[in-house]
Amino acid sequence: MDYAQITAPIAEDLEAVERVIVENLGSDVPVIPRVGEYVFSAGGKRFRPALLLLAAELAGYRGARAHNLAAVIEFVHTASLLHDDVVDNAGLRRGQEAANLVFGNQASVLVGDFLYGRASSMLADDNDIRTVKVVAEALRAMAEGEVLQLGRQHDVDATEAGYMEVIERKTAVLISAASELGAILGECDGASRDALRRFGLGIGLAFQLMDDALDYVGDDARVGKSHGNDLAEGKVTLPLILTLRVCTPTERETVSAVLKAEQVGAAEFKTVAGLIRRYKGIEGTVARARAQVTACEKLIEKFPDGREKRSLLDLAGYVVARDR
Repeated sequence: MDYAQITAPIAEDLEAVERVIVENLGSDVPVIPRVGEYVFSAGGKRFRPALLLLAAELAGYRGARAHNLAAVIEFVHTASLLHDDVVDNAGLRRGQEAANLVFGNQASVLVGDFLYGRASSMLADDNDIRTVKVVAEALRAMAEGEVLQLGRQHDVDATEAGYMEVIERKTAVLISAASELGAILGECDGASRDALRRFGLGIGLAFQLMDDALDYVGDDARVGKSHGNDLAEGKVTLPLILTLRVCTPTERETVSAVLKAEQVGAAEFKTVAGLIRRYKGIEGTVARARAQVTACEKLIEKFPDGREKRSLLDLAGYVVARDR
């Protein structure tokens, strides 16, 4: 089942989320709506808003608060992308030239700050300390994850446990927050809220695992961002970690030299990607993503069967089936 089919039952809600996004991009500083419209008009899957909406439905809630909180999550996510693209000097984002290349680094960072501020204001309007705390904790963890990753660049001794810690904080916590916000909207009891929180966390881990696998095998036009970026930026992600575990000392030295190089060309990328293929780094990464999704599916077994639950399970399955 493709993404459009999975989200078809919440299509009207996703359209409402888009309207909330547009309404909250307004500013009397012209560059802010200009950058905002550029970034949001590129589309994106709106995966996090969809997860929030489906989790809320599973928990028994459907209404305007879900639209507003889904927009908050998308603002936080987009702000983080604007900042990340500056740090990483990215070339592509959501299938188009990255905003930092079009508008400059300063404008991208500052519009990201605006989006964080707007998200905070919208949370205040929601007037529920529970939602404020969930998003605030996610923001803290995301910042920590990015700093952790920065400190572990170029490290051929990086461990799988350390990598999982990074992706949990930098990616999975916001996806977990989206799912948990749905539980809060539905006034779930503690156990059910925790189940949906952990469901989102596992889906978030699987999502990043697949992203890191696709970075070595994906096509730029389909993935929507430049592939090979992780290696060029010195990021040691799981496909490479699994390869470094079993490759020869000479191959390890080759990888280390590429990671530390000022520029990584097509030949260097081909060499490292070839090693990853030889030692099945992609297969190992995808297998771990699938294991995360399988564990997540068990977390929501206690919820009533129905279209809402099926849609959420289909969304989880999509995470590991996607090619972009």
